[in-house]
Amino acid sequence: MKVNKFIATYRRLRFQSHWRLLAADNAPVIIGLLQAHFFDGEQSLPASILHDRLGRDIEDLRARGEALPQTAQGYIADWLAAGFLERRFRSGATEEEYELSAAAADAIRFAINLVEPRTSATESRLSTVIHQLIRLAEETDPNPESRINALLKERENIDRQIAVINKGQLRVLSEIQSLERIREIILLADNLTGDFRHVRDEFEQLNRSLRERIMDNDGSRGEALEALFAGVDLISESEAGRTFSAFWRLLTDPEQNASLDQALEQVISRDFVQKLKLHERRFLLNLTRSLLDQGGMVHEVLQHFARSLKHFVQSREYLEQRRLNQLLKEGQRAALALKDEVKVTESLEYTLQLTSSRLRSVSQWVLHDPSLQAIPESMRHGEAPNIDLQMVGELMARSEIDFRTLKANVRATLLLQSQASIGEVLARFPATQGLGSVVGLVALGSRYGHKANESEKIIWCGEDEQQRSATIPIIYFLRERSNELV
Repeated sequence: MKVNKFIATYRRLRFQSHWRLLAADNAPVIIGLLQAHFFDGEQSLPASILHDRLGRDIEDLRARGEALPQTAQGYIADWLAAGFLERRFRSGATEEEYELSAAAADAIRFAINLVEPRTSATESRLSTVIHQLIRLAEETDPNPESRINALLKERENIDRQIAVINKGQLRVLSEIQSLERIREIILLADNLTGDFRHVRDEFEQLNRSLRERIMDNDGSRGEALEALFAGVDLISESEAGRTFSAFWRLLTDPEQNASLDQALEQVISRDFVQKLKLHERRFLLNLTRSLLDQGGMVHEVLQHFARSLKHFVQSREYLEQRRLNQLLKEGQRAALALKDEVKVTESLEYTLQLTSSRLRSVSQWVLHDPSLQAIPESMRHGEAPNIDLQMVGELMARSEIDFRTLKANVRATLLLQSQASIGEVLARFPATQGLGSVVGLVALGSRYGHKANESEKIIWCGEDEQQRSATIPIIYFLRERSNELV
C-alpha cells in the first residue's frame, strides 16, 4: 500500500536533524538563536565568540521568563549531537569553529517561509517554466531544419522589437511585476546558496566511504594507491562533483562574472528596488560575494579531501586503521560465536582495565582557580589599630577630593575679583591635596567655568613638598555664577 510506504518514509525522516529541530520542545528558542547567530549573521563562528554571544542571549532570555537551565556550552554540545551544528578545525586556526548544518539551514528556511509565505503561482514562475521548456525543446531538437527555422523566427522577433523601440513604443515592466520577479530571483539565489551545504555533505560522505574502501582493501600499498586515485576520480565524477565543477566554472568565468555584476548594479539602481525590504536589498548587494564565498568553501573542502586521502595512504595511516578495523571484526565474530554458549547474566570473572582519561574539546576547558582549593579557616579576631578622628580625617582627605573646600576657595577669590582662573585660585589657596586639588579645580571649571582658547602654567606642591608645574587650558570662574558653587 502507498500509505504504508508514506508512513515508513516519514517515520524515517522523523529522526533526521531537520525534523527533530522543528519538532523540539523548545524549537522556537533554538531556531531563533541559530537564525540570529548563523543564518542571518556569520556563516561560521569561533568557539569562544559563540560561547560568549550565546551566553549573553541565554541570560537575557532567562530574564524574560524562558526556561533555559543549561549553559551555552551545554546547549552547543546538545546541538552538535542532534546534528543542528557542525564543528570544524580549519588549518591555521587557533580554535574550533561552528557552523549550521545543512539540515538546520533547511529547517530555518522552512520556518521563515511560514512567517513570510510567498505566492506559489506567480507570473514570473510561469514565464520561467515556459521559457525553460521552449529552450529545452529547441536545444534537444536533432532536426537541423527546425533548429534553423526556430532561430530565424527568433531573429524576426528581435527585429520586430527593435522596430517597435525605434518608434518610441518602449514597454517597461510595472513596479508590481518587477518586485515579483526580483523576489523570485532572491528566492532562487537563496536556495542556491543553501545547496552548497548539501554538496559539501555529499563530498564528506564520499570521503568517508573511500576511506572505508581503502581500509577494507587487503591488497598491497600499490593497490591502495590505485584505490586512492580511483577515489579522487570518483569524487570528481560523482553527481555532486560534476554539478559543482560546472557551477564553479560558470561562476569564476570572467565574462559571466562581469555580466552578473553589471546586471546587479543596473537592477539595484532601479526605483522599484527601494520597495524591497532591507534584508532583501542587502542580499542583492552581497549576492556575488556570497556565491563566491560558498563556492570557494566547497572547493576548499574538495581540495582538502583529495590531499587528506593522499596523506592517508602515503603516511601508512591506513594500515593502522585497517588493523584496528580487523581487531574489531575479530571481536565481533568471537562474540557471535559465544552468544549461544555464554548467558547474558553469567559472570565472566574478567576485569577490563579502562582508561581514566576524560576526553573533552579544548573549548570546554576551564581555567584553574586556586581559590576553589583553599582550605577554609575560621575568622580570627584582628587587633584593633590605634586610630583617632584626626587620622580618619587625614585618610579621607588623601582618598577623596575635597570639593567643598575647593568651592569655598573659588567663591572667596571671586569676592575680590570678577573672574579668576585656576592658576589665580591656586596662587591664593595652595593645593592642600596636591594633584588632587588641581584635578578637582579642573573638574569644577569644566562644569561651572568658561574655557578660553589660551593656556596657562600652574604651580603647586605635592604632599612630598616637591614643587610641580603643568600647562592647562585657561578656565575662568565668573562672579555671576558663584552662587552655583554653593
